[in-house]
Amino acid sequence: MDLTSYAERLRRELAVAAQGGGEEAVALAGRLAAPLESSVRLILLEALSEAADEITRDLAPGSVEVRLRRGEPAFVLTRSPAEHAFDRPPEQDAEPPAAAGKDARDGGTARINFRLPEQLKGQIEEAARQEGLSVNTWLVRAVAATFESSARRGPRSPAGGRRHSGWVG
Repeated sequence: MDLTSYAERLRRELAVAAQGGGEEAVALAGRLAAPLESSVRLILLEALSEAADEITRDLAPGSVEVRLRRGEPAFVLTRSPAEHAFDRPPEQDAEPPAAAGKDARDGGTARINFRLPEQLKGQIEEAARQEGLSVNTWLVRAVAATFESSARRGPRSPAGGRRHSGWVG
């Protein structure tokens, strides 16, 4: 996005406004126009950044960023990956993975919302991406694998520790 046309427009408007004040005002406006341009550009960048923030709030989980490229702002749109289950209604989710067990495939689906640290979220998204899975599918598999592993280890004692059995001699 080229801000030059906006800076030029301000320069013209300042010159027109100064004409009502006579020759001295026109000369002063000419001297002020150049130094004001950098301030105007900065103010425009701040406005664009605030606008991008507002759009991001409505676009979540996608986002809009303003980046400077060769001194000019550029918008970068990051869409939420289409394969993520939270982007689609539940009825469009793929069948639960085999690791989730027969009961999960036979029953309906349920939605759960939970909060997790941003760093952990990033790690989950990266792991899902590396396996070519949606975040939802990756999480379902991870939870199912945890329960399967827990079942293989056997029950825990009431105190939460592991049970040990054997002979003491």
